[in-house]
Amino acid sequence: MDFTSPVSEFMTTKLWTIAPHEPITRVKEMFDKHKIHHIPVVKERILVGMISKLDYARYSQDNQPNACEVLVENSCSPPPRAADVMTKQLATLESTDRINVALDVFAENLFHSIPIVDNGELVGILTTLDIINVLMEEDRVRMQAS
Repeated sequence: MDFTSPVSEFMTTKLWTIAPHEPITRVKEMFDKHKIHHIPVVKERILVGMISKLDYARYSQDNQPNACEVLVENSCSPPPRAADVMTKQLATLESTDRINVALDVFAENLFHSIPIVDNGELVGILTTLDIINVLMEEDRVRMQAS
């Protein structure tokens, strides 16, 4: 791995996002359907927060669904929304930042994803899994060459 390479070479650009006003039930559907661990919360392509599986699990544990949520998704007043669960204070990088900067951020913090934002708009997400996959592929190629 070239530690001076830009984050854009490692980040995921096919993103599943949610709007802040969408119901919390949609978050669970997205985690289950797409097998992802982080959902950027965006308002017109502008990142406003992030929901991790851990954020959702903590919220769900503290806020067991009541009868109106279970029977009719939007019958509660007001229904829980993505904005109620999301983390708002986020570390972000730009796609041109070096991967070693991202590694430093991962090493010094307790989160496993970094939203990538260029000119104020979300363009990707970098996760520890993205880094692991690159390292595993490099190892596979190295093993085949030997």
